[in-house]
Amino acid sequence: MGNVEVRPARTDDAEGMARVHVQSWRETYRGIMPDAVLDDPEAPARRERMWTTVLSDDRYAANTFAVAEVDGRIVGIAMSGPADPQHGDVRELQVLYLLAGHHGSGLGRRLLQAVVPDGTAAALWVADPNPRAQAFYRAAGFAPDGGTKVEEGVRHLHLVRPAAATTPARPA
Repeated sequence: MGNVEVRPARTDDAEGMARVHVQSWRETYRGIMPDAVLDDPEAPARRERMWTTVLSDDRYAANTFAVAEVDGRIVGIAMSGPADPQHGDVRELQVLYLLAGHHGSGLGRRLLQAVVPDGTAAALWVADPNPRAQAFYRAAGFAPDGGTKVEEGVRHLHLVRPAAATTPARPA
């Protein structure tokens, strides 16, 4: 697979992150999401502006961003942030996209770990149907909580993962 690295995203990654975001949507959501959305010629520029903003704007300072690179080229992206305040100390996985050619490589798991470490209570929305992603998240400890929503004409399921139980400290 070449030289592989998962690292924190930087502001100069916005163009590569936008490319992965748009290409991943096209690979994953074709037949689920309207072609007009997937093939919008303005999508790459719009996503680049979005990533430039979230990577540099103080409003997103509590978010965590990561990229996966193979031979210096971004092939995966991830972002998490605080969930709604009513959910307490929970991280929300807001983005995890990996180019299809890298599915099954372990990079998705590494990206998830980079933005929502094991043991962290977390939540996310996943497209339905999207059996591959749903299986990936189940393997990472997520389970449906019954929540659903529709965005861009696509049904989404809400998945949650509780914080891992910790072993009580031994008395000194």
